[in-house]
Amino acid sequence: MSALYPLKFKTIFKDKIWGGEKIKTVLNKDFSPLPNCGETWEVSGVKGNISVVAEGELEGKALTDLLEEFKGDLAGNTIYEKFGTEFPLLIKFIDANDDLSIQVHPDDELGQKRHNSFGKTEMWYVMQADSGSTLISGFNQKVDEKIYVDKLESGHLMDILNKEDVAQGDIFFLPAGRVHTIGKGLLIAEIQQTSDITYRIYDFDRVDDQGNKRELHTEEALAALDYKVYPEYKSIYPHTKNEAVEAVTCKYFTTNVLNFTEDTNRDYSNLDSFVIHVCVEGNYDLAYGEDKISVKKGDCVLIPNIINNVQLTTANGFKILETYVE
Repeated sequence: MSALYPLKFKTIFKDKIWGGEKIKTVLNKDFSPLPNCGETWEVSGVKGNISVVAEGELEGKALTDLLEEFKGDLAGNTIYEKFGTEFPLLIKFIDANDDLSIQVHPDDELGQKRHNSFGKTEMWYVMQADSGSTLISGFNQKVDEKIYVDKLESGHLMDILNKEDVAQGDIFFLPAGRVHTIGKGLLIAEIQQTSDITYRIYDFDRVDDQGNKRELHTEEALAALDYKVYPEYKSIYPHTKNEAVEAVTCKYFTTNVLNFTEDTNRDYSNLDSFVIHVCVEGNYDLAYGEDKISVKKGDCVLIPNIINNVQLTTANGFKILETYVE
């Protein structure tokens, strides 16, 4: 059996009607021959889009095969018992050159009932924001299904949606059921449950290059939506340097922001989970045992559960999203 080590995977590129050039110009990922790229899937266990190891002794191996071979040593024992060869998280980068559709995702109960799928709770980290960029998260006033349907059918849905001004470093946590969209001009790192179920509510009457509108899921969305209004939609976290700052925690994942200008050591011995580093700024070397790998902005690294300690060394600083399942 080969030995496990921190794993990078081959990027899966997704052509989207709203995609742009930032995957190439900001993250330095070549998506040719696609005309544009709206999303990259960096770590994926979604059927039909299984991640494949990019380098090292395990190069070419699929994530599902690695889970079957290494089990809890890779995923964490409790995680493997619960999910088996279905990896529980999906990591993406999203480049919105235009507004995404207004949408909502089902929770676990609805996802299982309708699609035999997990639900989709997710978080966004804003890597780059053009001047004036906004996004939508939740409702801006108390609504119920009747008010929502009236606004949707009369063409005034935007009146009841909460619009947020956005800047680099902002984090938004989006539990399943929260209406949302990523606005034009945003480059986002997304961490989410493994699910590709989206109910598209409104798509701004766009058409594709064949002149066709994209399918809407008006009826399906009704049962999925959380109609409550919340006092705060943006995650408030301290932008402290040189320490791990917990930014999001939920039953599906915990994400810490590590904004470091100096070397640091990360001890994962108390975790029964894999750890994923999503590098959103800078670069560093990740040392484990006698070996090390280089990590730069736009890289995602899956650190197996069996690796309990890593050293991060940097010349110019880095910022990562450190994510695991508790």
